[in-house]
Amino acid sequence: MSTIAFHTLGCKVNQYDTEAMRESFERAGWTAVDFEGEADVYLINTCTVTGTGDQKSRKLIRRVAREHPHCAIIAAGCLAQREAEEMLKMDNVALVIGVQRRAEVVELLERARREGPINAVSPLKGASFEHLFVTRHEGKTRATMKIQEGCDRFCAYCIIPTVRGPVRSMPLADVRAEAQRLAAAGYPEIVVTGIHLASYGRGTENTLLDAIRAVAGAVPRVRLGSLEPLVVTEEFACGVAELGRVMPQFHLSMQSGSAGVLARMRRRYTPEQYMRAVERLRRHMPGCAITTDVLTGFPGETEQEARETLDFVRAVGFARIHVFPYSRRKGTVADAMPNQVSEAVKRERAAKLLILGNQLEENYVSELVGSTQDVLFETAIGEAEAEGYTGQYVRVRAKARPGEIRRVRILGREGTLAQGEVVD
Repeated sequence: MSTIAFHTLGCKVNQYDTEAMRESFERAGWTAVDFEGEADVYLINTCTVTGTGDQKSRKLIRRVAREHPHCAIIAAGCLAQREAEEMLKMDNVALVIGVQRRAEVVELLERARREGPINAVSPLKGASFEHLFVTRHEGKTRATMKIQEGCDRFCAYCIIPTVRGPVRSMPLADVRAEAQRLAAAGYPEIVVTGIHLASYGRGTENTLLDAIRAVAGAVPRVRLGSLEPLVVTEEFACGVAELGRVMPQFHLSMQSGSAGVLARMRRRYTPEQYMRAVERLRRHMPGCAITTDVLTGFPGETEQEARETLDFVRAVGFARIHVFPYSRRKGTVADAMPNQVSEAVKRERAAKLLILGNQLEENYVSELVGSTQDVLFETAIGEAEAEGYTGQYVRVRAKARPGEIRRVRILGREGTLAQGEVVD
């Protein structure tokens, strides 16, 4: 019996794609094994969103080839899409598959083992939505569901539109059917995600709100992936609040709090528009957590613009922020921009944002002390306790078992970890 091991780098969309390919192999009679053990084949789903993603992807492929010289390697994902020929030359790489044809991965590998290495990367122009079949998520208590693929924003710093292709969406009937399958498999929460989720339904009569309603009809908890702030209209904010099943945590992509930097980034909103989106969500879902990404050290970012971002982060009062130093990407507009910021300055500005973000997260967790929250427990801690997440995506530890949703009173916090007791 043939064995295969999987490793995913990058985002939730990549995680979803890996799970789909895992199921394809298992349906074909393969046995999935731990990535750190021995396997006949290793599938590495690569990332290219930053230079670090590139380095990690290449380094992992080289390590697997060195440690398992008789194995075959499948390189999938964004870096594979971008550098197919280069990856095919790497030791032990039998198949490069990119971000299309994942549903054919088993047949393509079998052909490669017979005929030799295959570059199966397909052009993305005119690509349709590839519906990958996922019924479970290994080791997870919540399921991720990809309903949208591709992006046409072409922000100045981002390579993703080049490697993920045009906007395409899962048909609404398929959204409903997959949500029902995941609910039948026992998942109480589905995370709805995509490369540019706000674009769901473009070119059809359906909207993102329609898709959220379809998922909410199947499971008690729906969580949304990263959203563009302009999607948060009054209708959208009111619609998700009325459902009562959408978790009160919204990851609104920000990148910068400076109007000048946002314009140079080719983002399509201003700080004022971003703040209005936050205010709409908080008006319709009081106490909801707003989380975001911040990109620091963009070309030409001045000290004043960096301060504007810090001030804006404080003004919004985020529940959590993810901070990324700007990473140059060949083929993007920003790569050719003048006044590139030094690595030392990027690190300094990122450090300030991380300190502020940690303070804001601790403040948000403190505000929950004394409240009672529904917590989906995920990870066992010792023999009697478990950790899980509230609807606001605050991590909680209490006496419970993984897989349970329990009512928990928040008693206090240690850093950003809430301590609680089950009250139901």
